[in-house]
This record gives sequence, C-alpha cells and structure tokens, in this order.
Amino acid sequence: MSLAFSLLTSLAAYAVGCFIPLQWSYAPLWVVYAVFTGTLAMGCWVLAHECGHNAFHPNRVVENCVGFVLHSLLLVPYFSWQRSHAVHHANCNHLEAGETHVPSLRNSPWAIFSVKLKRFLGPSAYAMVSIAVHMLIGWPLYLLVGVTGGPDHGFPTSHFIDAPPFNNGERKLFPGKWSDLVRVSSVGVAVMLLILAVLMIKTSVIRVLCVYGLPYLIINAWLVCYTWLQHTDRAVPHFSADEWDWAKGALQTVDRPYGPILNFLHHGIGSTHVAHHLNPRIPHYNAWSASEIIRAQFPEHIHHDPTPIHRAIWRVALHCSFVAKNRANGGYYYS
Repeated sequence: MSLAFSLLTSLAAYAVGCFIPLQWSYAPLWVVYAVFTGTLAMGCWVLAHECGHNAFHPNRVVENCVGFVLHSLLLVPYFSWQRSHAVHHANCNHLEAGETHVPSLRNSPWAIFSVKLKRFLGPSAYAMVSIAVHMLIGWPLYLLVGVTGGPDHGFPTSHFIDAPPFNNGERKLFPGKWSDLVRVSSVGVAVMLLILAVLMIKTSVIRVLCVYGLPYLIINAWLVCYTWLQHTDRAVPHFSADEWDWAKGALQTVDRPYGPILNFLHHGIGSTHVAHHLNPRIPHYNAWSASEIIRAQFPEHIHHDPTPIHRAIWRVALHCSFVAKNRANGGYYYS
C-alpha cells in the first residue's frame, strides 16, 4: 500500500511537469512543481532504503528488485549504498569506523579551515553556506568520493568504482561479493542516465533537467536534511574506538518532529530513527509503536529534540562543524 501510494503519486506529479511551459514567467510554478514532486518522490527513496534493510518484504529477491529499481530511478547505486549504510548502522557514532556524517576532530585540517571560514564570512553567512553545500551537493559528493565517510575506509571512496584511487583505506568498504554488486549498482544508475539522455534527444535538454533534475535536487535536500539532523547535534557525542560500543552508538541518534504530513509522505523516517537504529528491520508502519515503547521504557537514553526543523538545521549548521574531547562527560562533542 505504501509503495503504491508513493510510486503512483510521484509518477503523477512528474507527469504534470511534462506540461509546464519552459518560459521564465513560469519559474514560480516550476519551483512549486520541484518541491511538491521531490517531496512525494522522497517517499519512494525511503521505501527503497527499507528494502536495503530487509524490512520491506519477506522475500529478499522481491525486495532487492524493488529497491534496485526505485533507487536506480533516483540515481542511487542500490547495492553499494546498502553496504555502506549497513556499515553506518554497525558503527554508528564511531569516530574511526563510522560511515557518513562522521565529524572532523578539532585539530584536523577541515576544522581549522572551517574556523577560518566562519571568521571570514561571519557566523550567519557561514551557516547559510553550510546549509546550501550540504543540501545541494552533499549527497552526490558522498556517493562519488566519500565526503564525511569514516577514516578507516580512507578518502576518497566511491559507490561506483571499487578500484584505485578509490576505496583504499585500512578497511575495504566493499569487501568480497560487494565489489561485484558495486558494478551491478553502477549499471543500474548508468541505465537510468541513458534513459534520461534519450529523453533529452527526444524532447530537449532543458525539459528533462526541469522535469527530472529539479525534483532530484529536492529529494537530495530532504535526504541530507533527515540524515544530518538524525546524527548531528551539540548534545550527541561520538566515540573513539576505546570508548565505543554498538548500543552506545546506536542510541546517539535523534528523533525530531516533522509533523503529520511529512511523516505520512516519508514514512516517519525522521521521527522514529532511534528505533530504526536499534532494529533496522522494523518496517516503517511498526516503527511508531516501537518508538513509543522505547521512549516509555528508556526515557533517559533516548534523544528526542522538539525543536522545529528549520531552527534545528540552522543551529546545526551554525555550531556543528567539528568535535572535541569532553573529558567530563566522555566522548567527543560538537563545539
């Protein structure tokens, strides 16, 4: 039911874009179209993510087929990301072995650069630049070269090429069979790019960029918004290898209030994330009850931030650039 709703509403919205005139006077309508369509299509993204966790269907062949098709349509290398995302879950908030949104240490080159940039731009301009970079190019940069990936897997890493100069860290991000599945994933994305190229020839480049490309940017922005806020906050610590354990790391995620509409369209991905990290095989429709039970039983261990999303993302962009050791509380906190 969730798949039918997300897929059919997304396709209907994309179809509308085929009829919007390609004129500057219609730019406001194109903005509305992009936000509306990208927001709907994010629901398909979330369901493909569930397929990668074996939380969508009891038959793994079925769910891998569904996930592969949905993610390929959205230019996501399904199996590659399934693997890197599993590494993320297995090493959540681990400073060395973690994967995605792994923060830099205070004395790192990036931290030093970010301090200088904030002084040069001013805090507000720095936060705006940080939000723009994260939302517009953060996701492609992660897939292409492993930006914010964990140190143990090296830099650069790629979800499309499992060969030098990529994936050359202490630990292989795609060991064994996963190297072959990286190639399968890349073929899926390549086929989608070929389809888009054919459509450009049949219609026009600008038509495809507007109908497909604009919602694509919104999907990516939603994805980064969710994951950034799930794993980044001044109250949430990260841990080095000698302090980290799986349960401690899994509990350092944040549930936030996205409201009934977004929670319905995106299957609650931002509001039930703690439960998802404790057991990623819980389907989205059961994650709500699981979250209620966990919050009731272990309120002192659960991060639930009621801050409105726009304020939370501003606070994160403004204050969360790197982490430093907090000897009083243990762990590394944003400072």
